[in-house]
This record gives sequence, C-alpha cells and structure tokens, in this order.
Amino acid sequence: MSRYLIVMERTGTGYAAYVPDLPGCITTGRTPEEVRTSVREAIELHVEGLREEGIPVPQPTSEGDYVSVSV
Repeated sequence: MSRYLIVMERTGTGYAAYVPDLPGCITTGRTPEEVRTSVREAIELHVEGLREEGIPVPQPTSEGDYVSVSV
C-alpha cells in the first residue's frame, strides 16, 4: 500500500485534484468528497497504465503542510 499526496483546488464548477508524484494524474468533481473518491480511482488507473507500459511506478515522496502568515 502506498500513500500519495493529493492537492485539491476549488474551481469555478467544483474541485480539481492532482498527484504531484504521478505527473498527469488529475481529476475533477463537484465536491471534495467526490474528488477524493475519483482521485483514488485515477491513481489506480494511472499506476495500472504505467505497469502495462513497463514504466516504473514513482514512489511517493511529496509532503504537504500549511503555513500561517499575516496578510
């Protein structure tokens, strides 16, 4: 089992998510919950495609955090 960082962003019509460690692995949805579900599916399909092509699957290395600043 691998644990990949996902980045979710609000869009004009809902949400989008991408996986920094898997370039090209992106998805969209109407709600954060929908995006979390679809990004799992997208990761599985992306990894399956890499394996079928004989391309090594990148190990997760990205990390995320929040920083507080005065603006």
